[in-house]
Amino acid sequence: MATELITAVIVDDHAAIAAGVRYWCEQADPPIGLLDAGDRLASVWTGQGADADVVIFDLELVPGKPDFGELRRLVDSGRRVVVYSQHADNATAIKCIDLGALAYLTKREGPEHLVPAVRAAAEGRGYTAPSLSGALAADDTPDRPRLSPRETEVLRAWFASSSKELVAAKLHITAKTVDTYIARVRVKYASVGRAAGTKSELITRALDDGVITLAELNETVR
Repeated sequence: MATELITAVIVDDHAAIAAGVRYWCEQADPPIGLLDAGDRLASVWTGQGADADVVIFDLELVPGKPDFGELRRLVDSGRRVVVYSQHADNATAIKCIDLGALAYLTKREGPEHLVPAVRAAAEGRGYTAPSLSGALAADDTPDRPRLSPRETEVLRAWFASSSKELVAAKLHITAKTVDTYIARVRVKYASVGRAAGTKSELITRALDDGVITLAELNETVR
């Protein structure tokens, strides 16, 4: 049985970077289909770019101005994003994960990390490259993980539902988008050493952190 082709769209204003990523994707086994959007953010939302499984996002399309706002817009819409950035500082990496990126890689990290990161993101899973691992190890922020309002909303709806399809119908999104939000929450918990691989583990974490109360959970199962 043939493996379904993973597709990605890369948003990067450096032609050499995009060309290199295209080559890595073509040489991957199995290959990954890549669309080069250049710095045209609109191409992520229309045409082939809108249907791509993964967005490979250069954080700085305008020199000196990391576009966290566009990253937030992408993840809030349910897109699966791998940030591929020239920024090597820990704070930027942590912020991107907090905003919902499934992986953060610096441009010093080559195909041995970018290709697996794209594959993981296509499945709604996170990927921890060495640069992100170092950033997480150095992060001593006491209130992590920080869930976005939309992640919290999806999580609470899932706890109250018997299926992701019901959550999707309630929130007017697709089941794939529900999967993406839940995957991002799991990435955030895993990043701080708190496993949440199953629904029951995620419920335990959410109870510990006050995302939902025991009384609310009891109400949903009546």
